[in-house]
Amino acid sequence: MNKIIGYTQGTFDLFHIGHLNLLEKAKIHCDYLIVGVNSDELVKEYKNKDVIVTVDERAKILRALRCVDEVIITSSLDKVKYHQLLNFDKIFIGDDWVNDERWVQTKEEMANLGAELVFLPYTQTTSSTILRKKISDIMPF
Repeated sequence: MNKIIGYTQGTFDLFHIGHLNLLEKAKIHCDYLIVGVNSDELVKEYKNKDVIVTVDERAKILRALRCVDEVIITSSLDKVKYHQLLNFDKIFIGDDWVNDERWVQTKEEMANLGAELVFLPYTQTTSSTILRKKISDIMPF
């Protein structure tokens, strides 16, 4: 039996329960979970904000999780590129992106490559954005 390789990618800044929920749920759908951590430069480029926790520290946190088998540092949002590199069977994202145009296109691209895009339940009670706001209300950055 072939192992099912899964992949997800994110910033994972201010690691929180929503991140953990996504990773644990992703691991249920695969035998080997690879997590791409967006580089500090990539986050600045596409989110136009600085991370609070450096990429090396974010990667170290992710490597410590039982549900994560491998961590890579990513410099692009191009999922086709990472599929070519990693040859994953499934790619995971929160279901808050289900109707997003970019992810509709990604779903088609992945299907054409033989990979399945799996939308996982998004944890609505917390996010890095919510945490940033709460922190900045107390201590402005």
